[in-house]
Amino acid sequence: MASTHLLPQSSILYNSFNNSTKRSNFSAFRIHGSPSITQKFNLRKHPSFKTMCSIDPQSERKKQVEIVFDPEERFNKLADKVDKEAGLSRLTLFSPCKVNVFLRITGKRDDGYHDLASLFHVISLGDKIKFSLSPSKIKDSLSTNVGGVPLDDRNLIIKALKLYRQKTGSNKYFWIHLDKKVPTGAGLGGGSSNAATALWAANQFSGGIATEKELQEWSSEIGSDIPFFFSRGAAYCTGRGEVVKDIPPPIPLDTPMVLIKPQEACSTAHVYKTFRLDQTREVDPLSLLEKISKEGISQDVCINDLESPAFEVLPGLRRLKQRIIAASRGQYDAVFMSGSGSTIVGIGSPDPPQFIYDDEAYKDVFLSEATFITREENQWYSEPSSSSSADSVAEFSRPLSDGITQ
Repeated sequence: MASTHLLPQSSILYNSFNNSTKRSNFSAFRIHGSPSITQKFNLRKHPSFKTMCSIDPQSERKKQVEIVFDPEERFNKLADKVDKEAGLSRLTLFSPCKVNVFLRITGKRDDGYHDLASLFHVISLGDKIKFSLSPSKIKDSLSTNVGGVPLDDRNLIIKALKLYRQKTGSNKYFWIHLDKKVPTGAGLGGGSSNAATALWAANQFSGGIATEKELQEWSSEIGSDIPFFFSRGAAYCTGRGEVVKDIPPPIPLDTPMVLIKPQEACSTAHVYKTFRLDQTREVDPLSLLEKISKEGISQDVCINDLESPAFEVLPGLRRLKQRIIAASRGQYDAVFMSGSGSTIVGIGSPDPPQFIYDDEAYKDVFLSEATFITREENQWYSEPSSSSSADSVAEFSRPLSDGITQ
């Protein structure tokens, strides 16, 4: 708050800034080990104040001097300058996964891929990724909390950081820790989300020199599903999945769902190898999107052309879906497989059917409730507060005195 001092005419201006004021808490303030504000900007020599004189109209003599000292305004300006110059040294981001509300395979391409048309939507289940600048400036180092995740160039996070350096000329390398909650081989796009999050993070460390559109376009070079995560959270995707059209969320964001994934994972390559185009339903995907937008989720619109080949690869997956539908008794508006499997999604309730708890065969399944989420432009996804820890999801910190944080 600004403070106002009314001084008698005979007062001298500098007396209002006595030694104790000049040695205020500002001189001791530090930002994570950075030089103090006063050391860097010599605040004590430049207090922020305004002077105003009032004049007696009869004697035309100055009666008093009003000094408005606004240390908060001065401090905020200097702090903004520190923030601008310091740059990030650590960043923690939420990396959410997705579901395919419907997935139509519309043709086979000359390059060996398939054309698809799908409603993708980001959901509240996700990983957390911690990025720190590496002092080595030679290579990226990745660690994780689970086994079976590659930590070398096979990982999409490492590929994404390498791609960013190639596209921008950045020389920044990172220490990365992946706190993984999204299961692999689940059809939820966890790895693609991790790659998109890494591209976003690298761009933040470089001051946002690339646009969201550029990040989205570059990402298609390392994965078909990655560009989707640069949408606002709901998108109609075509091509290999890399042609992304943002749409308003067609489903209420608070719609509950449950994710049920058996231990067995589905190999996307194996599922597509088993897929037969002549056995798919000829349903216009745009008509599915229109019906969902107008009438909401229902079983007849949640078509996934990869279910049949996935059920051939994992016969138990077909039985799981059938049992969920039979046991739900209207509990879910729709039950479907996401992506190439092996996650079965129940829309309309966050609770799994009772047999999941009672049947010994399902004791090791992955279970999670979720809702749909979106993001604001120029911001990354945030973990919903109901599922986040006490700590903020997006944590920013400034460099220590040696410029390196661990």
